[in-house]
Amino acid sequence: MILMDEFHPTGRQLAAARALAGLTQGDVAEAARISIPTLKRMEASEGPAAGMANNVEAVRRALEAAGVEFIPENGGGAGVRLRK
Repeated sequence: MILMDEFHPTGRQLAAARALAGLTQGDVAEAARISIPTLKRMEASEGPAAGMANNVEAVRRALEAAGVEFIPENGGGAGVRLRK
């Protein structure tokens, strides 16, 4: 079992999660209390989301609060889905 506190989402996961939740970059940035350019840099990252760990965590938590679940790499590929 992977503890979410040890999980580092990728930039693509953040972008996919935001789109899946139907949120704008402004919505997520406001909820995470970061700037839109900071979120854009995170989402554009190849591999783990770039940025200060506390900011990446704030974005992850904002997206989870919007109903997104992050799926870590488990041999089938990392991803996101909406909670039931």
